[in-house]
Amino acid sequence: MNVKGTFFATTKATVSEAFGEERWNKFMTRLAAKDKYFKDNVIMSITLIPLDKCILLFDELIDECFNGDKRAYVMFGRIGAKNALSPGGPYQSLMLTKDLKQFVESALPKIYSTYFDGGSVTGKLENNVVYIRITGFPIKHEHYEKLLMGYYKQVLKVFGKKSNETMIRSLTAGDDDLYFKYELKDA
Repeated sequence: MNVKGTFFATTKATVSEAFGEERWNKFMTRLAAKDKYFKDNVIMSITLIPLDKCILLFDELIDECFNGDKRAYVMFGRIGAKNALSPGGPYQSLMLTKDLKQFVESALPKIYSTYFDGGSVTGKLENNVVYIRITGFPIKHEHYEKLLMGYYKQVLKVFGKKSNETMIRSLTAGDDDLYFKYELKDA
C-alpha cells in the first residue's frame, strides 16, 4: 500500500513552521542517511510513498522533534485533516456535502482514497454516532491507527461536528480491521 505525498507536504510545512525549515532539512538529511528511499526519491504531493516509509518518517520525526512522544501521531492526523479539507486545502471540495448522513457514507470513503491506494473505508451514521471501518490496511502500528482515528475526528470537526472518539477494533489488538466510533456532541 502507498500513501499519497500530500501527507509529506503537510508534515514538512507543519514541522518547518514549528521548528524552522533548517531543522526540517537537517532531519531529512539524517533520514536519508538511514534510509536510501529518502535519498533517492523526490517526494511531491502526487508521489505514492510506500506506507512503511511513511511510518518510518513519522517514527523518526517524532523521536527527534517530540522526544519520542507517540501521541504526536494523533496531532499529525488532526493537522493533516485540517490542512487538506479546510478552505484553501487541496481536498476542500470533499467537504461540499451538507447532509451529515451522505457525508459520512459517501465523502468519508473518498477522503480515505485520496491518500491511500489500497484498503477501503465505510462510514455509517446511526443515532448521532458515526462508525468508520477501515479494511485492507496492511500494517499493524498502534500509533498510525491513532493517526487515522485523529484524522477522522478532525474531518468531523471541519464538517462542523464535535465528537468523542473510541477505537472499537484495532489491527494491533489482533482484529481484522480498524473500527472507530465517534459520538457526536452539540457544537
